[in-house]
Amino acid sequence: MLLKVGELARRSGLTVRTLHHYDEIGLLKPSGRSSSGYRLYSQADVQRLHGIQAMRLMGLALGDIADLLAGEGMEPGRIIERQIHALDLQITQANELRGRLALMRDGLVAGAEPDMGNWLETLALMATYGKYFSTAELRRIFENWRKIEVQWPPLVQQVQSAMDLGLAVDTPPVQQLAHRWMVLMHEWMGGDIHLLERWGTMYRLEPSAHGINHAPSTAMIDFMERAIGLRLAALGKYLQPCDLAQLGHMGAAQWQALEDEVADLLREGLAPDSPRGQAAAARWSALMDQLTHNDRQLRGKLLQASASEPLLRSGSLLSPAVRDYIGLAIAKNA
Repeated sequence: MLLKVGELARRSGLTVRTLHHYDEIGLLKPSGRSSSGYRLYSQADVQRLHGIQAMRLMGLALGDIADLLAGEGMEPGRIIERQIHALDLQITQANELRGRLALMRDGLVAGAEPDMGNWLETLALMATYGKYFSTAELRRIFENWRKIEVQWPPLVQQVQSAMDLGLAVDTPPVQQLAHRWMVLMHEWMGGDIHLLERWGTMYRLEPSAHGINHAPSTAMIDFMERAIGLRLAALGKYLQPCDLAQLGHMGAAQWQALEDEVADLLREGLAPDSPRGQAAAARWSALMDQLTHNDRQLRGKLLQASASEPLLRSGSLLSPAVRDYIGLAIAKNA
């Protein structure tokens, strides 16, 4: 497969003028020409471009890059390792680029023999991510992804099913999905609201960020943003933005474990004031402490919001029966 210069420019996020310049100085010569004289780039050319841009983005001069790449084979696997070795000579720049290259090696380029599409995708992603995040932030994001990657695809499928059924964003099933979506995203970003906001901004503004890690469609993002907007508006009646930023991050699995535990107590007919009922109430209280960082005032605001806003209760990760049981257990111990 050969790409014309315009197609390579579009898919890599570069300009035709840049590619022409690389050709003119001998840094990236196209492998061929069409009968009409158009430059034609092969997979090997795209791989070389990948190496050039990785070093260029970190400030190396084009002449230095040409020297570093001179005589090097550009087979997959050699490019990233050669770049890391070369950039070790540039101490002030090495840490940032080494982190980016490690991310690409570990998470962005899949497989031992990436094809042209893989190289083009990572070229675009390198440029896109670099606009919004440091290497340290990207490493946190990709490491934290492992915590939710099993839960994410089923949630996306469930949201798609709700959309296919034409459910409104304020219905209990959609609000439950919105709550789970918020919890997973919060966990993914390590509880960093500002990081989450920047990720959302990048996703809305950068098409090259779409289509990875079971990324949802634009329509799904719009759907969930409307559903989440309702939840945030309800919470906003009781919590300030600084309160939301203070909330701790915790996995949906922790709430699900409590849901399952109390559901078992209900099936067994154990009273809320039984030892196991009281233990379940204590675990709920511990989760609330974790969520609010032991801030009693913040906990009170959350409980007031839940008690006053039906929409928040309809999207709770705990079922009404479980919430009632825990409420009785707490009242028995009061």
